[in-house]
Amino acid sequence: MSEWMVVVDSHEETGERPFEEVFYPTDRVPFVEWSEFSGAKPTVALTAAVAVLAFVTGLSNLSQPQPVVAGPLAGVLPLAETFVRFAGVLFAFPLGVVVFGLRRRKRVAWLAAVALLPGLVLLPLTTGRTTEIPLLLAVSIALPLLVWNRDGFEQTLDLSSLQIASLASILGVGLYGTVGSYGLRGQFLGLDGWSDAFYYVIVTIATVGYGDITPTTTEARLFSLSVILLGTGAFTVAVGALVGPAIESRMAAAFGTMTASELSLLEDHVVVLGYGDVTESLLDRVGDETDLVVVTPDSDAASRLTDDGVEVLTDDPTAEAALEDARVDVASGVAVAGDEDAENVLAVLAARNVNPDVRIVAVANEETHVGKLSAVGADEVIDLRAIGGRLLGASVLGDTGGDRSDESARSDRSDESARSDRSDESARSDESDGNARSDGGTREGNARGEQATE
Repeated sequence: MSEWMVVVDSHEETGERPFEEVFYPTDRVPFVEWSEFSGAKPTVALTAAVAVLAFVTGLSNLSQPQPVVAGPLAGVLPLAETFVRFAGVLFAFPLGVVVFGLRRRKRVAWLAAVALLPGLVLLPLTTGRTTEIPLLLAVSIALPLLVWNRDGFEQTLDLSSLQIASLASILGVGLYGTVGSYGLRGQFLGLDGWSDAFYYVIVTIATVGYGDITPTTTEARLFSLSVILLGTGAFTVAVGALVGPAIESRMAAAFGTMTASELSLLEDHVVVLGYGDVTESLLDRVGDETDLVVVTPDSDAASRLTDDGVEVLTDDPTAEAALEDARVDVASGVAVAGDEDAENVLAVLAARNVNPDVRIVAVANEETHVGKLSAVGADEVIDLRAIGGRLLGASVLGDTGGDRSDESARSDRSDESARSDRSDESARSDESDGNARSDGGTREGNARGEQATE
């Protein structure tokens, strides 16, 4: 029993796995990764497929001289024929916008999708056509997946004050025009109800002017002019406020930099200052699990990194303003990886000034600059040439890759032991020389004393 206990203890000390764990593992490997089919990305893709199917179905119903209304809801749904003819296309376009928002994990897009999909279910249930069964199945699968992955769509819709004001102005103009034209309906030709009033406002703001509804009095004409001026102005401002940031984002991506709104979302990320020979290896090592931002003045490298999906800020990595834009103050770590040690020193100083508590790891391209980088505030300095030399020596000696770090550590300890032995030997030799000189001086003194006595 004691021998068995010794064996078990030895396994625990050496870290080796027992026989049962090796040949009879308790961990089970799933045959199918269901998360690949039920996660947020498949949900977005399925919602996009629903939008495409809805558009195709809508075009099919529009092309029919008389829409088919033979489903179970045909006698229940009011205006069933009108709904069948236009519902597919009218649902498809909003769903296309919703898919764009879902790709960005926006919560408002998730809410819109959950509201639109149940209404789209009514279309195949009203027509009763077998060609619309794929749409019904796609919606029936997409809606539960949206509910299941609701935690994956938590990004808020960050609108600026100008964007909110422009949207509010459009709604205000629409409400003003609809209520006003209905109130003045006696002074318009062809305007009889609320639907005519709403139609007239939309046509007037769009500056289409079919001429089927016309003002007949001066008051009505002045009202129509006010709707035209306010509507076109609000629409122009809204287009600039809503489309402008998207154009800015595209241009920023083309030049390899991040927008202000994207920078404001950064937190607990890693900031890489400079783009050098080791940056690509660093990016491969960090992977997609860590949020990472590269700050470099090289526009070509920035554009190339952006194409690879890396967040880049095209700016001077030694400037504190650029580091503040990169949110170094809330970063989890800073990697200084430029090819010039002088710039790396300045980058370390700038990062330390922006965030005194952040962990900074710097690369030293010259061995003589290791101490300088440590002196200015780097928590750890990587000496590239020293590491390369050790790996080269290990390879020449035929050591395996897994033993190189141990061999390097052993060589460091051997060097320290050799230096310690040499220092001890020097100390002993100095002590022996001192003793010899002391004995010689004593003998010489005794000889002089004997001569004096004689």
